[in-house]
Order: sequence, then C-alpha cells, then structure tokens
Amino acid sequence: MSIKRVGALAALTASFVLAYHDVLFWLADDWELDGNYSHGWLILPLAAYLAWERREHLSALPLRPSRWGLAALVCGVIGLAAGTLAAETFVARISLVLSIVATIWYTCGAAHVVALRFPLAFLLLMIPIPDIIFNRIAFPLQLIASDLGAQSLAATGIPVFREGNVINLARLNLDVAEACSGIRSLISLFTLSLLYGYFVEPRAAIRAVLVLATVPVAILANGLRVAATGFAAHFYGAQAAEGFFHSFSGWIVFLVAGVALLALRQVLTLILGTVPPAAERPATEGYV
Repeated sequence: MSIKRVGALAALTASFVLAYHDVLFWLADDWELDGNYSHGWLILPLAAYLAWERREHLSALPLRPSRWGLAALVCGVIGLAAGTLAAETFVARISLVLSIVATIWYTCGAAHVVALRFPLAFLLLMIPIPDIIFNRIAFPLQLIASDLGAQSLAATGIPVFREGNVINLARLNLDVAEACSGIRSLISLFTLSLLYGYFVEPRAAIRAVLVLATVPVAILANGLRVAATGFAAHFYGAQAAEGFFHSFSGWIVFLVAGVALLALRQVLTLILGTVPPAAERPATEGYV
C-alpha cells in the first residue's frame, strides 16, 4: 500500500472518529452498564475479523468509487446531526453503521459493500434496541416466563398461583422482573446462532432455522430457569433463590440453550443429509 493511500486512510479514520466519538462513548456506556448489551464489546472485533477473512477476495475486486456512496454518506451525517440534536441516540447509532457502509461504497464501490454485507450487517447487533421496542418485547417475555415457571412448578406438585409476572408460593412470592424476562439470553443466543451458522453450516435454510429457533429455545430455557428458582425457594427458602444460584442459573440456562441449538442442527443434518465438500461455503462468501 502506497504512502499516499495510507495517509488518506489515516485521515479518513481520524475524521470518522472525530465525528462519531460521542456516539462511540454512548455505545461503550451502554455495553458497560446494561447487561442486556454486554455482548456489544465483542461485535466490533468479530466484525473486523469477518471482514479480514475476505481480504483476498476484496483485493481482487476493482476499485470503482461511486457517487451514490457519497449521497449515502451525506444521509449518514444528517442522521448523526439529527440524532445528536434531538438526543435520539438510536438514530445517531444507526447513522454510524450507515456512514461505514457509505464510506466503503464511495471509496471502493458497490462490489466491496456486497462482499462485506455480512460483517456490515453484523455491526447492527452492537446497537441497543430503543426502549419503546425493548419494553414491548421484555414484558410479554416476563409473562411467558412466569407462566412456564408456574406450570412447571404445578406439574411437580408444588402449590403455586400466578398473578401476572408474580409467582405466589407457600413460603414467598417470586417477582419475575425485566432482568429475568430472558431477553438478555435471547439477544446473546441470537448473536451466537448467527456466528455458528455462518462458520459451520453452508445451507441457508438450516442457518435460517437455527436463527429462528433461538426465540422458542431461549423462552423455554428461561421458563425452566424460573421454575428451578421457584423450586429452590420452595424447599430451601428465599436465600436459595438469590445470590449465587440466581446468577449461576443464568449461565446454565444459556449453556443449555446453546446445546439445544447444536442438537437441532444435528437433527436437521440427519434429516437433510450432509453437504458434499464441493458445496461448502467458501470463506469469502456472505451469509446468504
């Protein structure tokens, strides 16, 4: 790479950081403070690796800068300004990803954007969902987890009565809070299924099934976690349902959900058969 090109790349990177430093700090704060999005720290390096593995394919593509990319970049900057002035962080964060796409489009061409479509789309997973959407997802998940937990406890013969997201037991009441809704494990499991399907499964249909299956798998696993917490509270008291057990059970549930997805892929492979080596996905292809 020539000195002139290195200088241009350094200037472009510096201008991008200067424009989006506040947005990057906002994202880092959310990743640090909100456990639902702690996986955000991994998204950038993973996206960078996914782009790096396409280096040979990208180097073979011709550089064809496009004015359409400049128009998209202008839209990204407008989104940044609008989101910053209106204190609408989601818009500003989306504009960050749009500006990255637009910059590649403007400087290298549409072919490079197509080649990098999966790493670029993967960046969207680092952006927290707007609260109005998050709450519409989290509360129904709370109710489902409460219902599954209560039904599981009743099936074992434990007296239980559910009121909304509160499970009433003989010795105490369990409040299935937002943090126990399972949305954290759902988001993390969704991210994991995307990566797992991308690296190990060449068939688009099976990858799609694995991604879609994260929803029922995460919901069922979290319902069982609520039931286990209620079981421990019923026999051993409130202290058994809090502290270490509560935190550790979250990891166990996520592990069980991950194993369930692995088992699902094995079942689908047995049904549909394995893929011949010649049909496997080259490393340079996208998630299609």
